[in-house]
Amino acid sequence: MPAAAPFQIAVPEEVLSDLRGRLQRTRWAEDFANDDWRYGVNGAYMREVVEYWIMKYDWRAQERAANAFAQYKVMIEGAPIHFVHERGRGPNPIPIILTHGWPETFWEYKDLIGPLTDPARYGGDERDAFDLVLPDLPGYGFSSPLRVPGISPQKTADMWDTLMRDVLGYERYGLGGGDWGAIVSSMQAHKYGDHLIGLHLTMPGLPGTPLNLLTPADYGPGEEDWHARMTTRMIPAASHVTVNRLDPQTLAYAWNDSPVGLAAWLIERRRSFGDTNGDVESRFSKDFMLTTIMMFWVTSSFGTASRYYWEHAHDPWRPVHNRKPTIDVPTGFAIFPKELLFIPRALAARETNLVHWSLMAEGGHYGPSEAPDALVEDLRTFFRPFRKG
Repeated sequence: MPAAAPFQIAVPEEVLSDLRGRLQRTRWAEDFANDDWRYGVNGAYMREVVEYWIMKYDWRAQERAANAFAQYKVMIEGAPIHFVHERGRGPNPIPIILTHGWPETFWEYKDLIGPLTDPARYGGDERDAFDLVLPDLPGYGFSSPLRVPGISPQKTADMWDTLMRDVLGYERYGLGGGDWGAIVSSMQAHKYGDHLIGLHLTMPGLPGTPLNLLTPADYGPGEEDWHARMTTRMIPAASHVTVNRLDPQTLAYAWNDSPVGLAAWLIERRRSFGDTNGDVESRFSKDFMLTTIMMFWVTSSFGTASRYYWEHAHDPWRPVHNRKPTIDVPTGFAIFPKELLFIPRALAARETNLVHWSLMAEGGHYGPSEAPDALVEDLRTFFRPFRKG
């Protein structure tokens, strides 16, 4: 296994100049009777975003902010993997790998890096420190260019164990995430339980658990509206999931050529999947959204990121043991009220070694960027009983 090499983000100026020209030459689609976004992203708002992108957004400032963290790249299974690795400042930090989802990059966790690695500096207890690893999923952002097929979430789980143990040298570690990160981490926890300290999830991505078969009767006291909430919340995700599973390359030609198209596609998911009540900037600033968009644009990685859905659909989960629970490492859930998927606590207790269950006060599908302080505290609380000393 080759050693990880230090990495810094340094986008060539010609890439930024090309982007500026494309934005200035946008061929705008007509939009009318769409003030409520009923047809999709509102045209007036997109024009506002693009004007800000051209006139006020500063990629170099965002680049410097990202480069303040220790970043690396390494080849695993023929795929380039980019990750942040920040050491904890405190006695006996717990190593932890947190994995993002779609349409995200490692930058989703930017507001958690300081508090998790250096809690004392942020008003916490130094004994809660973590050694934090934040990878970009294969084919996402700076984990590119990806040129090998077949890298599914199941394959990623193997790669992440290799990253933590063989590349970084951790004997045991914690893990967690949301969206794809929840699916990868759950598969990893099932297969590599002996290597793990604990699993923390913000979305119930449990392998072998068909959520589509759940009925309202499966939910317990205090969960009476969860099935209806999940059904409603998943409506705007239907087209997103279907096209990415079936035709990811078709979308890639469009969004790799049009920055405005890419931005509209990603912004709509933020507005629909987050706890925004229709106001996307109530949770996500223009700078934050544009930086995430830029990480796909400057790496030309939308297409390979989108293919992750196809790879998952064509790589059915293969359990490696038939023990119950399916995940036997200590498991915790942080349940955000505007998440997309909800499972009954009883099901979580049957399928995992459930030791922690938090109902968060606010936030949606993007917990790390919507409610970072609450998520930091939940991670600290969950892992605290497993600390040495």
